[in-house]
Formats: sequence, C-alpha cells, structure tokens
Amino acid sequence: MKKLLLGCVLWSLSMIAWGEASDEMFRDDRPESYTVVPGDTLWEISGRFLKSPWRWPEVWDMNSQINNPHLIYPGDVINLVYIDGKPHLTVSRNGQSATGDGRTIKLIPKIRKQRLADAIPAIPLDAISGFLSHSRIVSIPETLTNAPYIVSGKEDRLISAAGDLIYARGVVEDEITRFGVYRKQQVITDLETNEVLGIMALGLGSATLKKVNGDLLSLRVTRASEEIRGGDRLLVSEERGLAPSFMPSVPEDREMRARILHVISGVNQIGRFHNVIINKGERENLKTGNVMAIYKDVEVRDRFADEVITLPPERVGVLMVYRTFEKVSYGVVLKASQPLRIGDLLKAP
Repeated sequence: MKKLLLGCVLWSLSMIAWGEASDEMFRDDRPESYTVVPGDTLWEISGRFLKSPWRWPEVWDMNSQINNPHLIYPGDVINLVYIDGKPHLTVSRNGQSATGDGRTIKLIPKIRKQRLADAIPAIPLDAISGFLSHSRIVSIPETLTNAPYIVSGKEDRLISAAGDLIYARGVVEDEITRFGVYRKQQVITDLETNEVLGIMALGLGSATLKKVNGDLLSLRVTRASEEIRGGDRLLVSEERGLAPSFMPSVPEDREMRARILHVISGVNQIGRFHNVIINKGERENLKTGNVMAIYKDVEVRDRFADEVITLPPERVGVLMVYRTFEKVSYGVVLKASQPLRIGDLLKAP
C-alpha cells in the first residue's frame, strides 16, 4: 500500500511537467462521455478519446473529491469537459458530475469504498500475466550457472509436480525458504553490439525449503506450471505485479533507440498483444509503462542504379514496457498495422 501511495504522489507531481492539452490531441469521433464496463483497460478507454492513448495523463483531471481519482472502476463515467477553454477528461462517480456549460465542474462529496483490485488495468493483464509473474531474465549468466539445481524427485523420480518432494544440491542463504524453479532458455544477445544481455529463464513453478543437510536440499513443490526435471535451477522467489495505478509514459531519454530482440511466444511474425524482449533496460532508465513507437526499416531496389536503398523507417505500431531488467525489458505490442519482426526499431513516440 505504501508503494502504491508513493506512486500516486509521484504521478501527481509528474502532471505539472506535461504541456497544455489541446483539441488536436482528441479524435474527431470522440464521445462526450463513456461508461466504464468490466473488461475495459485504460489504454482502450483513452483510445476512444485520444489519437495517442499514451497521452492520457496530459488531459486527465485530478478530482480531489475522489480517493485515488486515477483509479478507474466499472460504472464510472469518463466525461470530456472544458475548463478555462482547455479540454479535460474527468471521472464521474456516484453522484459527482461535470455539468453546466462544459466549463464548470460540480462536485458532490460522497464516500464509496472500492477495492484496489477492482480497478481496471492499464493494459490487458491476461496477455502478459504468465511472463510478468514467472519468467525472468538473468542478467549475470553465473547467477543461473551457480544456482542450486534439482537432482531428482522422491524415490529417484525423473519428473515432479505440485505437492511432490524434490531434492537439490547447492548453497542457499539463511532464512530464505521460498524458491522459484527455472529452466535455462536462450542467451539474449544484442543484435547490433553482440553484447550478452542476459539469459532467459523459464519459470516452471515454486518450491518451499524443508530441510538442509550441507549442500543437500529437500523441498516441497508448491506450484508447477510444467514438469520439473533434474537440472532445473532454484532462484530466490520474486513477486512482481503491475499496480493498477501505473500510467503510460514517454521514456526519459527521448533520443533512445532500441530493437526487438525476441518474441516470447516463439513465432516468426509479431502482432498485437505479443510479448517481446527489447535491448534496453534499467541501465538506460527505461521504466514500467514507457511507451515506444515501432518502426520498420524499408528497403527497395533501385532498378536503374541496380542497388538496394534504405528508405526512412516507417511507423507501424506501438509497444508498452511492462517489466524491466538491467539490460533488457519485456514489452507488449498494443498496436500493429502490419506484421512485425525481430530487429524492428523502437523510438519514443
């Protein structure tokens, strides 16, 4: 809760830095109001009003009569109003409304309790939940190589599942009892510099430490999404989730250039809601919620000069970062006008 409140404060302060909103930001076919329904996301709602959904914070009016006004719930009504001649989006909740000539906000203080978990998410969480909670990028290869490894299951079984007892070898820190079970996947290498950016580790489940005898460990599997086998590694569990209050934003470094390195689903062509790995991360100050435009390099053959020439990159989509690591990040494609590929360029929108 403290982290959420701190995030609210920081986000509110960041509103001061945004430029003045203008009608040019809004779609020509925008509605005057919209009632939120279950299954909506902030991205989809803002896209109903704005040409660029990530610019939501620029026109969002902080209503002091509503606790955490940037948390949107089913049943809330989003209104387009004008305050001092400038367009704003406001939320009407339980008797609070924008009335009059569209320039005056009438507030009727009321109290309504609402769970944070009921707030609509910024983006479709079902598209990223598996990668958000379980899979991870290990920035230092030795971290995975030196991690404790599974030897076998009970009675020398080759595979184990939830509820099974398993045995492992390795050294663990005192008082750490919860571990994630991971399997080494491909090494992630930068396409341009050939730098090793990390190793993708597939999350298989979790286990709780029961007994330690030297470097021999006994654990109970508490969750398993796949079969656990000998050689799988144990890493300290990390709980990650997206706070419903996070908002889309532009990267601090607007000159940053990034590339799509890998599509997590393993397909060749990338489309909407596909999860990808990009070659920038925390060391480049990339943050959760950062939005990046996707550009495709266009090459054509000049038949008169008998050579291939590269045209200026063509903008073909939008991506949002939802998890960052030291050198890479996970992103989800929110818009794609044509199939995307590994190597496509990313820039600040």
